[in-house]
Amino acid sequence: MELEYRESLPDPSEYFALFESAGWNQEYGLTPGELHGAVGRSWFLLTAYWEGRLVGTGRVISDGVLHALIVDVIVLPEYQGSGIGTSIMARLIERCLDARIRDVQLFCARGKAPFYRRLGFVDRSADAPGMDFKGPPVQTDAAS
Repeated sequence: MELEYRESLPDPSEYFALFESAGWNQEYGLTPGELHGAVGRSWFLLTAYWEGRLVGTGRVISDGVLHALIVDVIVLPEYQGSGIGTSIMARLIERCLDARIRDVQLFCARGKAPFYRRLGFVDRSADAPGMDFKGPPVQTDAAS
């Protein structure tokens, strides 16, 4: 049997197990339902199956015209190094380029930058836009 790519939502429990294999849920604390809801709102979602088993995924969040952000590129550890991640990324990028999206960005997991550099991504300079919000909630003045 061959590797199969799909552009449909995976089973919530299968996707949750794949997401947890990346170790990211330790920080986010998502339930399977929350994660499935987030994934369902993607502009483009791609899943990879080997012999019916979900082994990889990647998705794009986008406005469809100007900005696209590639997120949640995951390949089960035992399948990494087999070309699945590269194929997922090529398909995600192709979809963005086909839509003529002008700005394609990437949310890269710690330690994975060399992989993405090989695919044509470059690091932002220290003075470039892009920051993560990690502070306490912003207090607003109700009168403003």
